[in-house]
Amino acid sequence: MNWVLLFCAGIMETGWAIGLKYTEGFSRFWPTVWTVFAMILSLFLLGKALKTLPVGTAYAVWTGIGAVGVAVLGIVLFDESRSLFRLTSIFLIIIGIAGLRFST
Repeated sequence: MNWVLLFCAGIMETGWAIGLKYTEGFSRFWPTVWTVFAMILSLFLLGKALKTLPVGTAYAVWTGIGAVGVAVLGIVLFDESRSLFRLTSIFLIIIGIAGLRFST
């Protein structure tokens, strides 16, 4: 169950990181509300997951999910680079997340 909470925390991290782009420096009300909500929920879920998961593993997985999510959404939403090197790097982060999951 804590791995599910950690995954959801990572998804919320992706949400608030992408949300920062839409707040336009926290000048837009609803994107700011969503971003702050996602920040709070992400940290809350990470805290719950840390009750039983090792902190090093949980933090690395949380940030990894966020990094992959933001990189992929950057490609989809903001037409960021789709270079082979970038896609390979994203794939390597996913491999690292899986490795941490199965080694714990």
